[in-house]
Amino acid sequence: MNIKDLYINFFKSKGHVQIPSAPVVPENDPSVLFNTAGMQPLIPYLMGEPHPSGTRLCDYQKCIRLTDLDSVGDKTHHTFFEMLGNWSLGDYFKKESIAYSYEFLTKVLHIPQNRLAITVFKGEENIPRDEESATIWKSLGISEKHIAYLGIHDNFWAAGSIGPCGTDTEIFYWRSEEEVPEVFNPEDERWVEIWNNVFMEFNRLEDGTIEPLPHKNVDTGMGYERIVSVVENVNDNYASSVWKPIIACIEKVAQKPYQGNETEMRIIADHIRTSVFIAADNVGIRPSNTDQGYILRRLIRRAIRYAKKLGIDLESNWDEQIACTIMDQYETYYQEIKDNRQTVLQVLKDEKNKFAHTLEKGLKEFDKVIEKTQQIDGQTAFHLYDTYGFPIELTVELAKEKNIPVDEKGFQEKMHEHQEKSRTASKGKFKGGLAGNGEIETKYHTATHLLNAALKQVLGIDTHQRGSNITEERMRFDFNCDHKLSEEEKRKVEDLVNKWILEDLPVTKTQMTKQEALSMGAEAMFIEKYPDIVNVYQIGDVSKEICGGPHVTHTKELGKFKITKEEASSAGIRRIKAVLEHTP
Repeated sequence: MNIKDLYINFFKSKGHVQIPSAPVVPENDPSVLFNTAGMQPLIPYLMGEPHPSGTRLCDYQKCIRLTDLDSVGDKTHHTFFEMLGNWSLGDYFKKESIAYSYEFLTKVLHIPQNRLAITVFKGEENIPRDEESATIWKSLGISEKHIAYLGIHDNFWAAGSIGPCGTDTEIFYWRSEEEVPEVFNPEDERWVEIWNNVFMEFNRLEDGTIEPLPHKNVDTGMGYERIVSVVENVNDNYASSVWKPIIACIEKVAQKPYQGNETEMRIIADHIRTSVFIAADNVGIRPSNTDQGYILRRLIRRAIRYAKKLGIDLESNWDEQIACTIMDQYETYYQEIKDNRQTVLQVLKDEKNKFAHTLEKGLKEFDKVIEKTQQIDGQTAFHLYDTYGFPIELTVELAKEKNIPVDEKGFQEKMHEHQEKSRTASKGKFKGGLAGNGEIETKYHTATHLLNAALKQVLGIDTHQRGSNITEERMRFDFNCDHKLSEEEKRKVEDLVNKWILEDLPVTKTQMTKQEALSMGAEAMFIEKYPDIVNVYQIGDVSKEICGGPHVTHTKELGKFKITKEEASSAGIRRIKAVLEHTP
């Protein structure tokens, strides 16, 4: 049985309810382009909002992380991955959480106990040493010599500078054919982390004081790809059953073996898989030069470059063959993969055809450069990479034909600067999203419901939300529409929203089954992401939506609604930007 199924069945037997994976594009979270962790869609519930499915939850979540994009090609890195998670929302705590993890690893997956090691928090900054977790692990049979105490940067989680925080305990596996050491050394890279249990037990105040939380939560995460490679005893993730069908397909289209071509095949496999999940997401991401669309474009084009390097005929349907292999593998678990199969194939085909033109422009730019100089400096080499998608290997190859040197060291320095900026931005953004649930965001979130209802009245009932993005300064709302809105249409929408605000309509929440919600006409952007029991938010008689919140209690709290911009987002999708004036 698939480890995903074993995991879900195990936690169901412990009283957990399986919840669906959220989409890869987060809803109403401007902090990141994609969901980067299993806990991210659950932030409102970890912060205290009751979850419709109860206090014990489990799932497998689609995640995309881009901070290590340039590391893809080695044995372990992926841009898309699945995170297995289980949560306790004010229910059980350390004892049960640790016991469940240990039981699943040793009794269900049959991992030998002596190949496991543990880290716990050593105590720092007025936060006590986590002897409780260490004692629990020892009671389960883990040797004291296989338990290490680490500091705040390794075994402590925080929502930000203030708010919920707590210690964590991480589980490591000895991934080597050599004898398991008697003493656990966390610096030894043969020990790989496989599971992390976070215990949200404290609240950090503005003055830095730490106080206990009234309701303690548990958040756990285990990477699916990594645990499969551990269980199957392979030290190359791409040699596991997760990747074997995809790699075999690439071997077939390239007419070359994996051995000797590992880097290129890993990159193609990873990037096409991630592209499939982005393009299949119901929010309708398409290749572009901004936001998620830029990432999708970059991934597809990078896969094309490495396909060319392998000697694959780019005019063939090589991309379709690989994508179909991936979709066959995942459509059982994710309905959107099955529903949007043709869309995915069209996105890949269109971008492949466009890149040929971009590649040609890049070659012309290269010719212009060498007319003016007798060497390619690091900045120019990076410009060719960043703007035209030229890998450094291609620039070096072209320059060599002209007997022109390339400053590869300078290129690597520019690349390193770029990566550091990306990592810093990603870390800052992720932290910011954990706290982005304040009063102003709540007002904007409620306003999206009114805007959705107004668009249906003005443009027709077939108009639906296709995405949204909220910050403290504005709201952004995407919807399906085949034309640019006229000034009259925009005025009608704006007037309707403001009319409902002035009427001070009540905002009420009712819990019911998903089927009951749909039967009563409640709208939902991603119906597949919601559990069997849902929250339906009703605003007077004008709006009914399945939603996770948060919302105001009366519309008059919103202030005055004003559309600041209406523009195209992608083919068939329009975008409205709006503000709430006089919002304190």
